[in-house]
Amino acid sequence: MGFTIGGIREMRSGTRRRRRSAGATEVAEYTGLRGWAVTPGARAAAGVCSCGDSACAAPGAHPLDFAREVPPGATPGMAAEAWAEVPGASMLLPVGRTFDVLDVAEAAGRRALVRMERMGLPLGPVAVTPTGRTQFFVAPGAAAGLPGLLYRMGWDDADLDLRALGPGTYVTAPPSDLAGLGPVRWLRPPAPDTAADLPQARLLLGTLAYICHRC
Repeated sequence: MGFTIGGIREMRSGTRRRRRSAGATEVAEYTGLRGWAVTPGARAAAGVCSCGDSACAAPGAHPLDFAREVPPGATPGMAAEAWAEVPGASMLLPVGRTFDVLDVAEAAGRRALVRMERMGLPLGPVAVTPTGRTQFFVAPGAAAGLPGLLYRMGWDDADLDLRALGPGTYVTAPPSDLAGLGPVRWLRPPAPDTAADLPQARLLLGTLAYICHRC
């Protein structure tokens, strides 16, 4: 026997218990150690979204509208209680509150990350998605300020595969699955001293723009 979350059926109770426990632990780490909110998200299998909408525009990559967000500072007990209501859900991080995200193609992002580390630039967490994107976590305000920053740096008329994600958007938190394509992974995991003190986008944007332009 199994259970259903919005249409996707989990068939083995042992797997269910492991996923539930692991999910609650990871949620507690994000909320308690990082101070980030976590939103339960849909999952996908064979292109079918667990939300049950056959015409879903973003299968396995959006919040579950009936689920409650786990707030920053939630204790392990609070996280476990909240996640028990949505076993199997993916973990989504709301953007625009404690961080924004600079999103670039994976190849450019990896090259830029190596260059930034060699230059000693301040860095926050960096994730890579199974869709081939690299995501740099930066201080809030990057999305609103990106056009102006690119203009001042002389990159406003360049055809760059670079965008900023801000309020109203979500990113899938490692190690959750994204759209049934595989897990999101950390290239540079969050550290206690950087999760709440992220770099300003302007400190990284010049390098990102340069590498994106060359890729």
